[in-house]
Amino acid sequence: MAQIHKSTGVLDWFEQRLAVTKLMKVLVSEYWIPKNINFLWAMGVILTTLFALLLITGFLLLMYYKPDVNLAFDSVNYTIMQEVEYGWLWRHIHAVSASVIFLIMYIHLLTGLYYGSYKKGRELIWISGMILFICFSAEAFSGYMLPWGQMSYWAATVITQLFGAIPVIGDALVEWIRGDYAVGDATLTRFFMLHVCLLPLVTILVLVIHFYSLRIPHVNNKTSEEIDFNIEAEVYLKGDKAKSKVIPFWPGFLAKDFMYVAFFMIFFIYLVCFHYGFAMDPINFEPANPLKTPPHIYPEWYFLWQYEILRGFFFDMFGITASNIGLISFAFAGVAFMLIPLLDRSDVVAPAHKRPLFFVWFWVLVIDLIALSILGKVPTGGIMDWLGFGSSALFLFLFIVALPAITILERKRG
Repeated sequence: MAQIHKSTGVLDWFEQRLAVTKLMKVLVSEYWIPKNINFLWAMGVILTTLFALLLITGFLLLMYYKPDVNLAFDSVNYTIMQEVEYGWLWRHIHAVSASVIFLIMYIHLLTGLYYGSYKKGRELIWISGMILFICFSAEAFSGYMLPWGQMSYWAATVITQLFGAIPVIGDALVEWIRGDYAVGDATLTRFFMLHVCLLPLVTILVLVIHFYSLRIPHVNNKTSEEIDFNIEAEVYLKGDKAKSKVIPFWPGFLAKDFMYVAFFMIFFIYLVCFHYGFAMDPINFEPANPLKTPPHIYPEWYFLWQYEILRGFFFDMFGITASNIGLISFAFAGVAFMLIPLLDRSDVVAPAHKRPLFFVWFWVLVIDLIALSILGKVPTGGIMDWLGFGSSALFLFLFIVALPAITILERKRG
């Protein structure tokens, strides 16, 4: 049992019972970060900031939102936007945060991919990060439905219908997800529960696991150098801070992160106040109408590359229908990045610019993702179908064939 003595003050009373100082050492002042990093390593703290903004503004919006097909649209577009004081601001912050958080996540993902931050002990960091991406995707999709506008309704109709392609249980699964034969009040209620209750809890749990998975292998660095953090920490604690290759999470690293967050918030508030429209589709300002189909149904920008892969295969191949090929490819695209630690067969841990073949692979992938995103917003037909097919096929080739092949070749050369 801990030795409890008469406390000298409130802080000492808590210290004896909670070991606050020891906890702060483990989590903050003696958690070590490499010196050899740049602003790209601040994306994690920016993501945490955006997630906090989403939670806070979500609670504020929840006070006035009505999860009912007859009331949802008006509760968002009239009550919140026009009647509640500063309701427009909370909605804009929530919408812009939901969109910008994906931009930062893609930068975070590509940074980890470029510097090989998924290899040699960091696999769980990468996998938990990709599970977080899936959680945020589910959160974003469920939230997109809540305003009950035209695009909300039809996007929910299209996406839920995809589950019907699952053999044997597909039709029953679609009905179970919707809570009815068609998207309606039961569907809205279920997605509301997912968005405000279940998914935030799961996301917070995975976020904690993601942070905890950084404890042992620690953060990667610009040169992917293997650092003995215990030895370097001893050097730092002995007073030779200049010689040590590491700094404490606080104040050394987090203080710089706060600066990057401050610069980011200037850009963020500018978007919230002057360019919030990019985060809210104009079609979604029309009430949901099951009898009026929009001429072109598409998801938010951060899902466009996956959407284009879904519809990119427009002709049958090898006896498999085009729709099934699209669904299989779409499913693979959803987990492709999570599989990278398995698909990369090389033991080399180095930045992409020091791995010539991987460097080419990386930038071809980035260009292909941009092309898929652009094509996903364009209506189908004519040459666009073939461009979509080519970009979708290239994505599959890059992961299934090119990545294993070039990394096996890299391993043999090493």
